[in-house]
Amino acid sequence: MKKWLSLSLAGAMLMGVLAGCGGSTTATPAPTESGTASTEPATPVEGGILKFGTDSEPTGFDPHTVSEEASLRVINQLYETLVGTNPDMTYYGQLAESWEIPDDVTYIFYLRQGVKFHSGREMTADDVVYSFERVLGRTDAGDIGALGSKDSYYGGIDTIEALDEYTVKFTLKAPNAAFLGTLTSNYGAIVDKDVIAENGDLMRADGGTGPFMLGEWLPDNYVELPKFEDYREDVKLDGITYYLIGDEAARLAALRTGEIDIANLSSANVTAAEAEENLEVIGYQTNNYLAMGCNLSTPALQDKNVRQAMSYALDRQAIINVVYNGQAVVSSMMPPAMGHWALDVSTMDLYQTNVEKAKSLMEAAGYNENNRLTLKLAAGLMDAIRQAAVVIQQQLSEIYIDVEITNLESGEYVDIWGKMSTPEAGFDLMVVHDGAGTDPNRAISFFFGTGSSANVFGFTNERVDELCALGISTTDEAQREEYYNEAQEICIDDCSKLCIASPMNYFVASTRLQGFAPSAANASDFRDAYFAE
Repeated sequence: MKKWLSLSLAGAMLMGVLAGCGGSTTATPAPTESGTASTEPATPVEGGILKFGTDSEPTGFDPHTVSEEASLRVINQLYETLVGTNPDMTYYGQLAESWEIPDDVTYIFYLRQGVKFHSGREMTADDVVYSFERVLGRTDAGDIGALGSKDSYYGGIDTIEALDEYTVKFTLKAPNAAFLGTLTSNYGAIVDKDVIAENGDLMRADGGTGPFMLGEWLPDNYVELPKFEDYREDVKLDGITYYLIGDEAARLAALRTGEIDIANLSSANVTAAEAEENLEVIGYQTNNYLAMGCNLSTPALQDKNVRQAMSYALDRQAIINVVYNGQAVVSSMMPPAMGHWALDVSTMDLYQTNVEKAKSLMEAAGYNENNRLTLKLAAGLMDAIRQAAVVIQQQLSEIYIDVEITNLESGEYVDIWGKMSTPEAGFDLMVVHDGAGTDPNRAISFFFGTGSSANVFGFTNERVDELCALGISTTDEAQREEYYNEAQEICIDDCSKLCIASPMNYFVASTRLQGFAPSAANASDFRDAYFAE
């Protein structure tokens, strides 16, 4: 019998309604089970290598500088952070055993003792200090391009001090209500300074403390991660191997034959997978979202009329139907999985498909059937991004915009992503798949704050910056909600980044795989996974 571990789409939609109507009403996503599972206990099998079919090639494994999804799947097995996130979005100590907050700018963390890096050396407070100094560009290496270096993440840290071998004190420049949340990001992973000294960086080296280690990486083929034998908890698998299988139909075929044990599949293939006796579908509502960003260095896109016209031209539900087989919800940059932080965008004017209004705005900007606008759009190899680009191309063609799509390899996609506010990018539009995180400050400031690490499209707005500064400086949740609601509304009206939908995410796995329960908080946790007969 097939077992589903899922947050139903109806539940996600209801959560969005609650978020839009209920003020401080909170609806926290939690996995639910439907269907009938076998009542016979599974017999665990010792060890085994989990074979994971991945859709794109990793670019490297430095947790402080890499944000591309195929790389993150591996990084999340290699590295750990001081604080982790539970499925209900509360926090727990990961490398920190506990912490205290004596005042609103001071955080003291008490580290787990006996934690080892994969090199065999024990992790201490000095490693925590080094890791954050590296992110902030305060080591001999200087600015390494760390994604957590801006004020939206760790830039607000004044000092980091090792009080003793297992105690670390962070002093912030100002109160930061999102600080604990930012510590759950891999951008704050604790790394082995000796490994960096030996290798220069961590793109092809392993400086982590996680349950699995970096083994052989054969580009365009596979990445092997053997189990870390000195990990502090019992890990049942002997390792994980990520096999590059770019075509989704090929991944499904490999699952059917047992060549791989698990893979991400789009909702379009879920029905086919359900029909297989040896496979099960594991789904959960994410806090990620699909969007299209505008390169604001492109003269035509500096006209707000053009940007808003594109928003009116998008039929977001049609995109959801094609790309996600209906298994997603229309979303802003704060998806419904974020509960009361998310606005109900379903009634917002710019989220309504209105081709005639879009044409009118384009005509006001000087475009018509005889003077069409041509824009170059960058897409990647991720299935949802590629498919969305095609639908967007078709929809924008109705409002005098001709879109030229280029599907980029992973490394080039990441490189272009970092240049998307400049002419050097060579593209006017880019389809992206972003993660909102667990705190509204990440969702707004990280992607829309002036100069922030992931603000790659060139958006800047003094009021949004001011609202984020106010929101992060208070722990009054109702007041924070007001600030971030206003910031969302400004960003939505600007249309420099057109948010589309937040999808369900699906794993299809062999029925032999047990103990794997992904959530929006952590979709990569295989510490409790095992094979069963």
